[in-house]
Amino acid sequence: MLVDPDATVSTAYDVMQWAVGTGEPGHTFILVDEAGEIAWIRDYGAPENGGLMYVPIEELTQHIGAALDA
Repeated sequence: MLVDPDATVSTAYDVMQWAVGTGEPGHTFILVDEAGEIAWIRDYGAPENGGLMYVPIEELTQHIGAALDA
């Protein structure tokens, strides 16, 4: 979990493309590998991802597990 009050990290990882109307990041989950590279990313509030504001834990852990196995 990351607290990013000035959006420095969010901007570096291109999360701000899904910013909400207030200019803050939305419901974005990112798995970063040991090298600091994105291994998996998804914004669940984005319309292209169904606009969900809640993701079942089982679905989230499945995606993260698959990214870790890759």
